Amino acid sequence: MNYQNIEKIYQDIFSSYAHPELDTHIKKIMELDEYLPYSSTFFCITNTQNLTFEFVSKNMKACLGLDKNVLLNEGMRNFWSRIHPEDIELWLKGLNDLMVYTLEDIPLNKRYRMSYTWNYRFKNEQDDYVNIIQNTTPLEFDAEMKPIMGLAHYTVMDAQVKMPITVSAKLLNDQNEYETKFFNNYSQSLLTDGLSNRERDVIRLLTLNKSSKEIADSLYISPNTVDTHRRNILKKLNISSTGELVGMLKINIGFI
Repeated sequence: MNYQNIEKIYQDIFSSYAHPELDTHIKKIMELDEYLPYSSTFFCITNTQNLTFEFVSKNMKACLGLDKNVLLNEGMRNFWSRIHPEDIELWLKGLNDLMVYTLEDIPLNKRYRMSYTWNYRFKNEQDDYVNIIQNTTPLEFDAEMKPIMGLAHYTVMDAQVKMPITVSAKLLNDQNEYETKFFNNYSQSLLTDGLSNRERDVIRLLTLNKSSKEIADSLYISPNTVDTHRRNILKKLNISSTGELVGMLKINIGFI
């Protein structure tokens, strides 16, 4: 796909008119970055209005071998040029579906509590493709409460891990626990496609070693309902234990 076409589609998805200032917030993020260890993750502050990165953490160099100053100077167009050509159309489709879902189904006063996740293959400094799982939390909105600036967290994984393109939207509830509100798989069928959004939430909490009662409290459901979800999950995935479930999660990290 021509990158000018990508820009047109991307800007249509995030089209807005306000110009928020986040200088103070960005400075605090920069201060925090000085204390973070090097790892397989990095983060950026994205500006979808002018297609730039307001900040890129130092870990990007360790994760991808890329100079963050190039990304800061050249913006999202440089970033797009490294996404695998086979993933671009699916990635844009996923972004658009997330935006449509947010504008149509999430009340204005709850949009600041949303978190969005998607993935794609990305070319590193050695011209090898790796998997990137991106999680973005909105920081600012335009006058119509459309998310335009975000804190994006990137996890880098080996390309040998086969990952279909998926997107999800989660809402942070009053217990500060994420509840899956939207999920879609845009590639080949996943073993886990039959799971409900609630079952995905239960799986995520199980992998954090939460008990049925703790999960129930976090999701505002009863422990008996959690146990029913657990039985249904094991049956749907044809596995016998939570331990086996955690092992499968490591192979299919994109499904929650």
